[in-house]
Order: sequence, then structure tokens, then C-alpha cells
Amino acid sequence: MSRILLVADNHYKQHCARHLQAAFNAHQCTLVEDDWEPLADPGLLDRYDLLVLHMIAGTCDNPLPDQRHEPQVRAWIESGRPILLLHGSSAAFWHWSWWPPLVGWRWVRPNDPYGSPASTHPIRPYALQRARSTHPLAGALKEIDLPSDEIYMHLEQTCPSWTLLETTTDEGTFPMASCHHTPYGGAIASFLPGHATSVTQHPDIHANIARISQWLLQEAA
Repeated sequence: MSRILLVADNHYKQHCARHLQAAFNAHQCTLVEDDWEPLADPGLLDRYDLLVLHMIAGTCDNPLPDQRHEPQVRAWIESGRPILLLHGSSAAFWHWSWWPPLVGWRWVRPNDPYGSPASTHPIRPYALQRARSTHPLAGALKEIDLPSDEIYMHLEQTCPSWTLLETTTDEGTFPMASCHHTPYGGAIASFLPGHATSVTQHPDIHANIARISQWLLQEAA
């Protein structure tokens, strides 16, 4: 049984990660909410096999992860360990300059310190569709018609990645799930739906997250 650490913020009192935790029922999953201290644990790499984030640093009146947390997060990346970025977690450590280039598709906050235009998230129903991709994970994911939720648009691509799921709206076509490998060999996947309770409790959302997590763990093995 794999060991998963799920680090989350209480996303505008939605407790998104509490609902999404069911996606990891096949594993030993530890959820911490509004608490970054596990990221400072010198035993982080020994205790867990997969790091899952559902957080945008600095939201919900939470303090930013600081210099106490950075060494272990960076060690995780540089050791080639896998990460799953849920919802806006590409911005989990936006204030550490080495982080944005590694995440694939980056949620850009207003007043971005790197000068990029802010991303947007209109709220309405939308459809998750498989991307035209030869990546084997794309064909293993479920297409879903979702109820009203934040639709993450206009993210900034910071490194090459495979698009697995996407959505097409009046504004264009946008990646909703993607994956890639860092220069250190570790796999990173991103899955963007996950704000409204009707979405975070959706069984097909859980199934997609479970399938992506299994791929990440297989890549690490």
C-alpha cells in the first residue's frame, strides 16, 4: 500500500481536499489542512511515496510556506519523486523562483511577481473531454459533464507537458489535466477541476484522480 501525503488549504471554506481524499482510498493517505509543517519534516522522503497538493499559497488568510519548508520540498523534486497538483496547486509555491518553471501549466495570480497576465476562472458547467494525445494515460481517463465549477483558463505553460483532458468554451480550448517529467526525472501531473462540492464529491472525478495517482506511483517505481 502506497503512502500519500495530501497537503491542502481550506479553500474558501469548501474543504475540497476532505471530499477528494476518497480518491486515495486504495492507499494510506494522510491529509493535513492549513498546516505546512509536514513539508518541513526531514523524513518527508522516507515517510511518503506521493505528494499531493490542493493549495494556492497565500489564499484563505494562510501564511506562505517559508524557508523552513522549502528545503524538503526542493529535495522531493530533485530526488525525482512524483507530485500531483490538484486545482490551483501549480501556484502552491509561486513565491519560490525555482518552482514555476517545473509545474507545466501555471495558475498565475493577480499581480504576478514575474509579470505574466493573470489566469481566470469563470464559474459555469463544462465538459471534460479526452485530448487527442498518444499518451496512454489520456485514454484511461473518464470524460465528464460537470456541474457549475471554476473553469481554469489562461494558465501559463512553463515547460512541455502532455494534455490529457481539456475543455472547449467560447473562450477557447484549455487543458484540464496534464502530465510531464521534471529535469530530475520525476513525474508531475495536474488535475484542475475541484472547487465546488458537487465536483469534489463526484465519483468520476475521484476515479480520474485515482487513475492519475496510480500512474504517478508506477512512474516512481
